[in-house]
Amino acid sequence: MSMRALGIVLAGGNNNKMRELSNKRAIAAMPVAGSYRSIDFALSNMTNSRIQKVAVLTQYNARSLNEHLSSSKWWDFGRKQGGLYLFTPTVTASNSWWYRGTADAIYQNLDWLKRSHEPYVVIASGDGVYKLDYNKVLEYHIAKRADITVVCTETFDDVTRFGCVKMNEDGRIEEFEEKPMVASTNTISTGIYVIRRRQLIELIERSAQEERFDFVKDILIRYKNLKRVYGYRMGSYWSNISTVESYYQTNMDFLKQEVRDYFFMQGPAVMSKVDDLPPAKYNPGSDVRNSLVSSGCIINGTVENSVLFKDVYVGNNCVIKNSIILNNVYLGDNTHIENCIVESRDTIRANSYYCGEDKIKIVVEENERYPH
Repeated sequence: MSMRALGIVLAGGNNNKMRELSNKRAIAAMPVAGSYRSIDFALSNMTNSRIQKVAVLTQYNARSLNEHLSSSKWWDFGRKQGGLYLFTPTVTASNSWWYRGTADAIYQNLDWLKRSHEPYVVIASGDGVYKLDYNKVLEYHIAKRADITVVCTETFDDVTRFGCVKMNEDGRIEEFEEKPMVASTNTISTGIYVIRRRQLIELIERSAQEERFDFVKDILIRYKNLKRVYGYRMGSYWSNISTVESYYQTNMDFLKQEVRDYFFMQGPAVMSKVDDLPPAKYNPGSDVRNSLVSSGCIINGTVENSVLFKDVYVGNNCVIKNSIILNNVYLGDNTHIENCIVESRDTIRANSYYCGEDKIKIVVEENERYPH
């Protein structure tokens, strides 16, 4: 039984809080937990909630994301009608705008919404790492006769990065503050919404006429007293990877057995594009503890409390601690890396030393491969 909803994944995002990491790719394409990318979580939730038709709105540095999404078969979309749609901003004579905000991104693809006939829309961002059955949110939405339902969670992270929410005892949102200077609550919006398709079209068209472009500021906050906006509390794991610190922390969370079990052992599954790579190879003298090592890796040194993505080569006598090594990195012999994120396709020369002191260091080496 497919869900009576369409999906929209907002994957345009890029921001300066990712420092150098977002120079290369959209945040939704950031690798997470060894063999996944951030957007896999939202897409898997969509297909596991039996949503048949999903639009991904991309914008910034979308090449690696578009490549990753080149076949919808990995997420099981659209074996019949429906499927996965990729929308990038189109530059036409009348419109040279990039998406000016989340509401504008939806506005520029409004035809797709108008041509569809499912009664509801689930909107999610591409940078959340979580599992959620959107049907439960839809049931709540209908039971509360809500105009918009916002999925909320408690966080003990830096609350001021998010939209902070206050609800009454019925769950209706009475206050919504985007990125407050000082937060008076630790309930935040996860950026996941359920709304009736016609309601969404109407609100988006009205915002566009008024030259308003942001879904949170110009719709949620602006209409919260005119429309019935409810909060749905989710209690399971949720994190968002849109800053270097939270990206690092989310990957480190996957070194905890219970987080790995929750995502990978308990159904429903998280799906991703599958690469045909050989299993990781641990050569004599390698020593790996409490780490995630992906396929295609070759390890000769010591790896501790770290996440290594696909095709990483670790030379002799290397020491890697509390670090994230992205895809296709070559680490020369005797290299020491601690509290770092090493950017993909880097070549780190033998005898290098990198250590993040008070904050995570991002290592970007622009050198070509050299004979070892």
